[in-house]
Parts: sequence; structure tokens; C-alpha cells
Amino acid sequence: MAAIKAKNQMSNELSNLLTGIASKSKTAAAELSRASSGSKNDALNKMAHDLIKKADYIIAENQKDIEDAMSKGLSSAMIDRLTLTPQRLEKVAQGLREVAALTDPVGEVLRMWTRPNGLKVGRMRIPLGVIGIIYESRPNVTADAAGLCIKSGNAVILRGGSETIRSNMAIGQILRDALSETGLPEDAVQIIPVTDRNAVLEMLKLDELIDLIIPRGGEGLIRFVAENSRIPVLKHYKGVCHIFVDESADLEMAQDICINAKVQRPGVCNSMETMLVHENIAESFLPKVSKAFSENNVELRGCERTREIIPQITQANENDWYQEYLDLILSVKVVKDMKDAIEHIEKYGSMHTESIITQSYANSQYFINSVNSSTVMVNASTRFSDGFELGLGAEIGISTSKLHAFGPMGLEELTTTKFIVLGDGQIRE
Repeated sequence: MAAIKAKNQMSNELSNLLTGIASKSKTAAAELSRASSGSKNDALNKMAHDLIKKADYIIAENQKDIEDAMSKGLSSAMIDRLTLTPQRLEKVAQGLREVAALTDPVGEVLRMWTRPNGLKVGRMRIPLGVIGIIYESRPNVTADAAGLCIKSGNAVILRGGSETIRSNMAIGQILRDALSETGLPEDAVQIIPVTDRNAVLEMLKLDELIDLIIPRGGEGLIRFVAENSRIPVLKHYKGVCHIFVDESADLEMAQDICINAKVQRPGVCNSMETMLVHENIAESFLPKVSKAFSENNVELRGCERTREIIPQITQANENDWYQEYLDLILSVKVVKDMKDAIEHIEKYGSMHTESIITQSYANSQYFINSVNSSTVMVNASTRFSDGFELGLGAEIGISTSKLHAFGPMGLEELTTTKFIVLGDGQIRE
């Protein structure tokens, strides 16, 4: 009985904590929605400045997280995702500066039209309100998400993983201080200060205080959030990204792109997980590219035709084609033609990012028009499927749901629209 009572008390305390945080966020969101673009830009630039000024403190806190992660046996790819360096912090700061430099979407009137009775009707962009971000491993998300939310007039509640709690709290406090010092409500950015997983469940119940949930992390986390949330969720479950090397491809270009897409940062959702190769160039391309992959410690898992050409690699099974490895592992399949490649992507893909390497304009256009993923590329690495790289400043996540947002989400995806109606005395008859 005492144990049950203690558990209930703990649950009530957690519920009260999350309700209090969300209530403060709702109040801050109302104030922030009225803030000028100049005020928001000043805050973002102050955030960028202070992150660099206090880099030693942030990296010291991050090092404590890394040591804990290593002691728990996390993979090297996961360690890489949670690691902050001066260079990565500079990129985070640059992302905040770029967001500050972007046009403020709030208040933009998309179009106006005049009705027969003289009423002028239009649609205006407005903030969503309070956004909850639930994420794992990558502390840069703390600043990226906060920056985009502030610029788009939204308050944000950030719940990072237990493996980065010190890093997130350090960054979060710097961001809150910058808001306060530039005259904006510091509660527009809040970090959930506990690692208890039940905090996520309590957060997902607050549909009267939080307007949108965006989970970022592994498929398990995202499915958990989607299945338990009373609040609308924008998500992608995983990034099974493909590159199709067409028969007309420049093979040197294709090798450079494929190596980059798999090796540069294998533990992220826009890394290539499956390479599809046209059968007409497989015998000339696969031996060279497999050697390059081997030199970069990539394990290849291939179809039967691939293994006839490079027999030393592992046999791929059906499950491999669905895998988001997030590691130095790559599935390889030889396909008959582009139609075969597209059918493979439709069956096994996750609607994240696909790329074709080709010198044929007709083939590139067919691929773009036929592949139904959120980002489709020609002669480029899938690693460019990222808000920062696509010119959105930073990104708050990638959505493979077609309602509201599809693909990398920047400022505009963090707004909705309301109708505005201008009259001069009209009454309805």
C-alpha cells in the first residue's frame, strides 16, 4: 500500500510539473505571437553569440554526457550523434543567425480576393502556439528547434533524451537567458528537467495546452509518441533512403556521392541505407565502389546478382531492404531498370529521401515525377535532405506525413493560416 501511495504521489508530482511548464509556455506563446521581427531577430542573434561565448561550458557538460553514454555501451554512431565540438557549435550558431536573417512568416498575407458583395477575403500566417519537441541524442536540436520556434512566434517545450540531459539543460539555460535579456519571455523556451520516461506520457496528455508534438529520434520513440499522444503529431518513423545509380551515370560522380551519403554521418536519418545499381553498369561500377566502401569500413549486404559480382560480401535478406541501419552497413541491389528501382523504393522506402545519379535529363525527370518521397534528388547526396542545407536555416524535423508538412520543416511549416475578412458595412441577406 505504501509503495502504491508513493507511486501515485510521484505521478501527481510529474503531472503537476508538466502542467506547470505547459501553462507557462501557453502564456509565453501569446506574448511571443505579438513580438516584432526585430525583437525575435535580436534574441536569435544573442543566442548565437552566447552559445559560442560559452562553448567551453557547453562542451564540458556534453563531455559528462559522453562519458555516461560510453559507460552504458552506446554505439559509436550514437556517441557521434550526441557529441558537441566547437565546429558543431559554430554550425548551430550559424543556423540561428540564418534563421534570424530569414523573412518572418508571421503576419504574411498569402493572397486576397474580392467577393461579389465587395468583401475582401485573405489568408494570413499565424503561429501554431505551443510546440512540444521530443528527441534523442542530438543536443544541437535544442538550439535548432528553439530558434525556428521563436522566429515563427511559437513557444517550445523541449524534452531530450536522458543521454544528453546535461548538454540540453546547459544550452537551454543560455537560450532562456538570451530571451530575457532581449525583452522576450524566457518561458518561450523550456527544457523538461527530468529523465523519467513518464514525463513524456504526461506531456502527451496536455492537448489543451500544447498544440503540436514533433518527435525526433529512432522508430521506437516515434511510434511510442504517435500511439500515446492526444496532441497532433508530425513525424517520420525512419529514413530508409535510396540512391539509384542509373546506366547513364558518371560512375566517378556516382561513387563520390554514394560514399558521402553512407559514410559522412551514418547515424542520421538522411544517410543512404540502400544503393540500387542498374544491371548494365553493375559489373563496372560495383567492384570499384565496394573497394571504396571497404576502405571506409562499410559492411555491404547484397542481393544474389550483387554477390555474383562481389562474392565476398554478406547475403542480404528480405528484412535488410526495410532497415534503417544508422551505422556503417549498406544494402546493395542490382535492378533491371529504373522502373524496377522505383518499384523497390515504393515497396521498401519510408518516403524520406531518394536520389538518382544519371546523365539523362529524361530519366531524371521521370524519377522526380514518379518517386513519391518527401525529398527527391538528382546527382546529389541524400545528406542534403536537411533544413540547413536546403536553405531553411535550421530544421525542426522531417515529416513523411502529407498533412500540413512534407519533408524538412522550416519556418513556414511552423505556422498555420487564419482567414481575414475586410468589409465596409456588408450584412448577410
